Amino acid sequence: QVQLVESGGGLVQAGGSLTLSCAASGFKFSIYTMSWYRQAPGKERELVAASPRSVGGDGGGPYYADSVKGRFTISRDNAKNTTYLQMNSLKPEDTAVYYCHAAHRYFTDYWGKGSPVTVSS
Repeated sequence: QVQLVESGGGLVQAGGSLTLSCAASGFKFSIYTMSWYRQAPGKERELVAASPRSVGGDGGGPYYADSVKGRFTISRDNAKNTTYLQMNSLKPEDTAVYYCHAAHRYFTDYWGKGSPVTVSS
């Protein structure tokens, strides 16, 4: 059974930091591109950061949305089947539900249930 379980969200003051974790199971984690999306109230879901697969990939580096460049860092630990999103210098506009996503060109993609992040001003 495939599972993506996010954790680490919560309430933080502007300027603070949070680290989200996404524990994956039920699929071959290392061959999937792992990404973080977010959806703020009343807005569409948007891609925040992506970590290309480290097995069989083209060696490309991580992707970041312009709004989070220099503040957020995505990483992955293939031995633990876990991906992380380190979020620094948080702003009220970062408030959203953050979703973990696993994608592969030839296989079904997967979504976590989301972890809410609230940044107070």
